[in-house]
Amino acid sequence: MKIHFVGIGGIGVSALAQYYLAKRDFVFGSDLVETEITKMLKDKGAKIIIGEHKPKNVLQDIDLVIFSPAVSKDNPELQRAKELGCRILSYPQALGQLTKDYFTIAVSGAHGKSTTASMIALMLFQSGFNPTVILGTKLKEFGDSNFHLGSLSDRDFGSEILVIEADEYKSSFLNYYPNIIVLTNIEEEHLDYYGSLSNILESFREYISHLPRDGYLIFNKDDENIAKLGFSEASFNKIAYSVQDEEIKKLRSILKVPGLHNAFNALAALKVGRILGLSDDEIFKNLSDYRGAWRRFEIVVENQDLILVSDYAHHPTEIKVTLEAAREKWPTKRIWAVFQPHQQQRTYFLFDKLVEVFKQVKIDKLILAPIYDVAGREKDEVSKKVSSEKLCQEIGEKAVFIPNLSGIKEYLDKNYKPGGVVIVMGAGDIYNLVKMLST
Repeated sequence: MKIHFVGIGGIGVSALAQYYLAKRDFVFGSDLVETEITKMLKDKGAKIIIGEHKPKNVLQDIDLVIFSPAVSKDNPELQRAKELGCRILSYPQALGQLTKDYFTIAVSGAHGKSTTASMIALMLFQSGFNPTVILGTKLKEFGDSNFHLGSLSDRDFGSEILVIEADEYKSSFLNYYPNIIVLTNIEEEHLDYYGSLSNILESFREYISHLPRDGYLIFNKDDENIAKLGFSEASFNKIAYSVQDEEIKKLRSILKVPGLHNAFNALAALKVGRILGLSDDEIFKNLSDYRGAWRRFEIVVENQDLILVSDYAHHPTEIKVTLEAAREKWPTKRIWAVFQPHQQQRTYFLFDKLVEVFKQVKIDKLILAPIYDVAGREKDEVSKKVSSEKLCQEIGEKAVFIPNLSGIKEYLDKNYKPGGVVIVMGAGDIYNLVKMLST
């Protein structure tokens, strides 16, 4: 089969592209810019065109076109696919079909999806299972990839297992039909799509209704928004986890990744392990071996002069727990944070919470990069209301705005004193600064 991916460089889409490559299908694709992910896909055999999306990029004999949720409906490659009569699926629709073919474990929630799904995947892998894994981050254990093709495992389970992240953006997860749902938390996120918390909750209610009668919902009992879902009468199995659980202390003592939030993620993974028949001894052993994932409190450099951490945090809650974890791990060191706000509308909706978090957290310096614009999701009227400069003014004297990555690098070269910590945070192209600082 010949498959063309529109927006093939997206973190989720790229994992699905690898799935089809591993299945010996012919994979083609396009994206606006070349990244380390598109280079990796090319190395694995994908034929990718970088630059403006054009109708001619879609070959006449393509069997299936899969497009990223970030791609607009009037995309010229999608229009060409329609003219050719190709079968067209969004990434969530294509992934949703896979969830029906596997015993699927889906990790959902506003925060913690990548880490929790990674913990589950590696825990199972080390326990004799061989799950297929589609992640929103890369793992060194999978060859520095966000994908692993599994098979029937050594353990007598009877079904092939699929571990995925189930994103709520644009209600993508409504395409999925898992056997186990892990629900970490619910917050006011993606308000450019949902508009309100009540709409977010309604989408989550519909999603968890996809569980079969013998399915499992593993949920964060401490989350007040999850409590509003009202699933107590549902027929599926329900397993709660809480910060009050006695296992939390042990997990905090054995985990190599810092922070209470990571112990909480591991607690959810523990619940999954027990459902699949793993013993507590092997669960704790496997979780203690977890060493983190790409851009999830990833320590890129660690020496006497510099500790450099790369993190994907872009929501106030994620920023808070990341910086608290850093202060917990390095209580006496100077901590500088570099933050790139993600998307103008998100920054507009979360402006006050971002200001509050950065005023509260115990860091010594905050460097703000310009807002990272997301193609197809920005509106001109919002861009006039919000900026990193305004964010900097509201946060106060600990913050400084610098208009480009090279300027931030120059500022750090002149002002950073050896012996401290620099944490680079954001979901856009801020990771390029990490490369600049680590070479």
